Amino acid sequence: MNSGITRQDGGTREGVRVRRATARDARRLTRIVRASRAYEGPYAAMVAGYRVGADYIENHRVFAAVDADDRVLGFYALILDPPELDLLFVADEAQGLGIGRLLIGHLRDEARRTGLTGVHVVSHPPAEGFYRSMGARRTGTRAAAPPAVMWDRPELLLPVA
Repeated sequence: MNSGITRQDGGTREGVRVRRATARDARRLTRIVRASRAYEGPYAAMVAGYRVGADYIENHRVFAAVDADDRVLGFYALILDPPELDLLFVADEAQGLGIGRLLIGHLRDEARRTGLTGVHVVSHPPAEGFYRSMGARRTGTRAAAPPAVMWDRPELLLPVA
């Protein structure tokens, strides 16, 4: 999937495409997760030791948005059974380029190809607005599960059609 991405300032990001992630991407994906400004402050502990392993990438549907130089700008992981968005991260330096929207569009195409009608999302609280802007609707709240997750998280359903 090739696409020019329009930035918020009106410029474009040419040559951005979504491809299947490979085991070689594991370190890059892990760096994006651990460096995410969305997980600063009280959320930092959640990603401090997080690792996207090669085995995870090989055993799941993980896709990366990359630029013309194959630099990873963001990624997502789709679990099919039950249908759930397991991870979605956009590199801090790529925020505002439309990478998240591109990934959600690709996720919808991928989910549709596999026969899904919707994808469950347990959102990082600050990301709920993004998912809602993509058409997801709130379905509930996932309670905190200390020590791994210390805060309640919104649950949403992202329609595929």
